[in-house]
Amino acid sequence: MSFKHALFCTIAAAALTNGPSPAAAQMRATTITRVFWQDRETQRLSYADVTTTNQWNLKRGWVTGIPKIDATGQSLGHMNQAGGLLALNVTGTSGGWVAIDSGAYEEPHGNHTHWKYNKLPATKLSNLKSDKTSGARTYVYDNQLYVTDPALNGFTRANPSAVRYGGSSATRFFKGGSGKLAVAAVNNAVAYATHEETGQVDVVNLLKSSSEPAYSFMLGADGVSAATANSGKVFFAHEGGISWVFADTTTSRAADSVQIKKVTDSLASETPMAAVNSFANQRNWIVFTDAANSTVCLVNAAAQNPQVVRVPIETDKGLMLSDPSVVLSLGKRYAFVFQERTDAAQEIQEQLTVIELDPNRDRDFSDARVKVSIPVGASRVSGGDGHHGICFDAYGRHAIITDPVDGILSVMSVQKMAIVARFQVGGSPDRIMAVGAPEHFH
Repeated sequence: MSFKHALFCTIAAAALTNGPSPAAAQMRATTITRVFWQDRETQRLSYADVTTTNQWNLKRGWVTGIPKIDATGQSLGHMNQAGGLLALNVTGTSGGWVAIDSGAYEEPHGNHTHWKYNKLPATKLSNLKSDKTSGARTYVYDNQLYVTDPALNGFTRANPSAVRYGGSSATRFFKGGSGKLAVAAVNNAVAYATHEETGQVDVVNLLKSSSEPAYSFMLGADGVSAATANSGKVFFAHEGGISWVFADTTTSRAADSVQIKKVTDSLASETPMAAVNSFANQRNWIVFTDAANSTVCLVNAAAQNPQVVRVPIETDKGLMLSDPSVVLSLGKRYAFVFQERTDAAQEIQEQLTVIELDPNRDRDFSDARVKVSIPVGASRVSGGDGHHGICFDAYGRHAIITDPVDGILSVMSVQKMAIVARFQVGGSPDRIMAVGAPEHFH
């Protein structure tokens, strides 16, 4: 039986039940998390509360106030969230970004917090005015959102809690970077914005009134594709490998005094590293994929001389590794990568591979290993769209996965490493974001 046919049978069997049992009907449904996902066919954003008693449910709704997206001239892009606020990029004839209050709130209760879902999502600001913004990306550093705007050669910083209550007055635009620029920020004090083609890096003081870069330096490499900050250092991916500099949080250095160092890579002289699209951070380690060598790469950012540690992934011909997503779940740390088809016409079983980053919990990821690979539905990759999406509740106990071809959202127990529920949502869901963790009732 094919995976798709088995999947259909599972959903059909669920649809044929007569609803929850009498015992379940008396139980109060618990919201596990609230998810937002993009439909590539209609360019619409949906949301749903994922709930459970002894049965899983998906309560779907629509975000109010979001601008109507013209699927013939606009498309939804990269999105991220911090402090319950989503930043959603829009590309096309009227591009820019939208800020959405998720409606999920974390309330303090003494020495712990509770998540509440008694408010509906709502659009807080809409900044659609550029005519392209192709390649715009979103980042989170120190609980602040950063949204790049290639059309304006700069980026916006947004304070999530302030935007939820104050709208656009809680955002600020800075000049820096060009092309598909990447941004890395440190201590809410300084940001590094890259120039994709030239290898220039603009250093921006986030605390001063001037929105112009304090100074700039050259990496000495073209094709800059990603940036991140970790352990007082800023890392850049470019043609030829990974470089790093010490973060200048006071922007007091001179451009010619910046020391650019290389991350040591044992494969650098053998097989060129594929372009790194994004970095993920877990503790003091940076995680990314090298699709050309079918490996998940780890770098200890706190080391005096950072070097690449590689975890090989057995990948069938015709499949390629996606960018990684990382999570802390019940004391264990994992990286998730999809193995997706390079040719949509090929019928190759795609996989979700989970890497256990710290098996012995000694905070040294150099012993990371593959834990499991599970089959998933097909992707519908076209450029940066149509990939599988994955997100996690705030406690990292459940993952929600999109299947773009089958129009399905799957709930995965991270502890069991198994799919526990599937929901037919239709369309072609790809990017997905979760806000919040399981409710707690007194």
